[in-house]
Amino acid sequence: MFAPKYNISNKLLANIKKVAEITTELNSRRFSFVVLAEFEKKAREISTYSSVSIEGNPLPLTEVRQILKTKPEYIRDSEKEILNYNKALSELNEYIKEKKYDFDLSLLLKIQKSITQSLIDKYRCGRIRKEPVFVNDPRTSRTIYLPPNHDDVPDMLTELLKYIKQNEGKIDPLILAGIFHKQFVIIHPFIDGNGRTARLGTKALLAKMGLNTFNLFSFENYYNKNVGRYFQQVGVMGNYYDFQNDIDFTEWLEYFTDGIIDELLRVKKELELETNLSKKSISEYQNKIIWYVKENGSISDKEYAKITDRARATRSLDLKRLVEAGEIKRVGHGRATYYQLNY
Repeated sequence: MFAPKYNISNKLLANIKKVAEITTELNSRRFSFVVLAEFEKKAREISTYSSVSIEGNPLPLTEVRQILKTKPEYIRDSEKEILNYNKALSELNEYIKEKKYDFDLSLLLKIQKSITQSLIDKYRCGRIRKEPVFVNDPRTSRTIYLPPNHDDVPDMLTELLKYIKQNEGKIDPLILAGIFHKQFVIIHPFIDGNGRTARLGTKALLAKMGLNTFNLFSFENYYNKNVGRYFQQVGVMGNYYDFQNDIDFTEWLEYFTDGIIDELLRVKKELELETNLSKKSISEYQNKIIWYVKENGSISDKEYAKITDRARATRSLDLKRLVEAGEIKRVGHGRATYYQLNY
């Protein structure tokens, strides 16, 4: 039976309290819909770039953004990795928003299948491995870890997921998510895509347990800042069976919560800055347009006239400036013209 070893150290306890403070503050504040939509888009870009970069993908963030924007038809494997991860992340975000998912093996298999589609043999996509694997350091290509035998993997995954389910509401969500992340990497259940699946699975687990601010930030970004330290903390070295009973999760949990705090503080700072800039660059009237479209799906000049005392020419200018700023888009022609959010 899976029974992870860890201590609630002073540092871990302080980190858990800090995360609660920041998330409570963020959730209690109102941010512009436009600002939040832009941050979600940025978070997906940064998460995609960082997660594939951790695994050795050489493409820079600028090129990743271009690939996500243009979605080229003929691509290299390095570009396919980016599109796959972004697709898996976007699908996961939809599951989270609609609350139509269970955190189970089926979800993890679906994530791994999306991540590895057309990159490995089809019969290995969305399937638990049936052969040994060796974990190499991507920086040196040297084998550093021998994971559990493939015959043991199904039972180990079952025990891990059972532990998570039985302890929801009993153990702090951050601790459960951290334990899942590291143990999943230790089990290494797939031929490929283990790290990326672990990171996306952790996002899903956190969201399911109520930490729903996480679509705005990317803990992959924190890991990618120092990949060597991430591998040192999340992984283990040697033969799994030589130390399986001696694994302690405490240091990893401290690092894991450090990363969440670091990213939450970064996002909080950027949200405040962006909000201040938005207030300066978008007039009170233009904000009325944005909020009306958010609530109703679209706005026409006739509808805008009902919520403002602006002259017709000025209303046209307000709408034109928001179109030029990329906040809304024009649909239709003549009297049938209306405007929608450009997201």
